[in-house]
Amino acid sequence: MPKLKTHSGAKKRFKISKNGKVIRAHANKSHILNKKTTKRKRGLRQTTVTDQTNVAKVKRMLPYK
Repeated sequence: MPKLKTHSGAKKRFKISKNGKVIRAHANKSHILNKKTTKRKRGLRQTTVTDQTNVAKVKRMLPYK
């Protein structure tokens, strides 16, 4: 069987934790930050776990992680 290619966009955006959970960053942190509260921006810095409905798709795009 041939080697599988890793999805270039997915490898920049997702990591797989030791327990197999898919980790991602929050959106809405790149621009138009004046109207967002400090508390909201601080929360957006944290990483979060990807929703269960998308995990299988992401793992398929990252075959060797």
